[in-house]
Amino acid sequence: MTIALYMDVHVPQAITEQLRRRGIDVLTAFDDGTQQLPDDRLLVRVTELKRVLFTQDIRFRVLAETWQTEGKNFSGLIFGHQLGGTIGQFVKDL
Repeated sequence: MTIALYMDVHVPQAITEQLRRRGIDVLTAFDDGTQQLPDDRLLVRVTELKRVLFTQDIRFRVLAETWQTEGKNFSGLIFGHQLGGTIGQFVKDL
């Protein structure tokens, strides 16, 4: 099963490009025109699109944890720490 991804504005374009070359369905905040949305609204948008958000913004991880605690539904979040790996490693993991 392939997961449709949504890339936050903080994700390097090289990750998106390499995933697309591998046939992964990737939509970016720039493509969607949502780069200025507040984090909570972006998480709602991603859920409406039935995509999983990939971000390197720690605030999203905190928001997702809060939503889980509060029982709010969202489609999913993958967090990759900016210092946690190379572009190649993120592509491989995603």
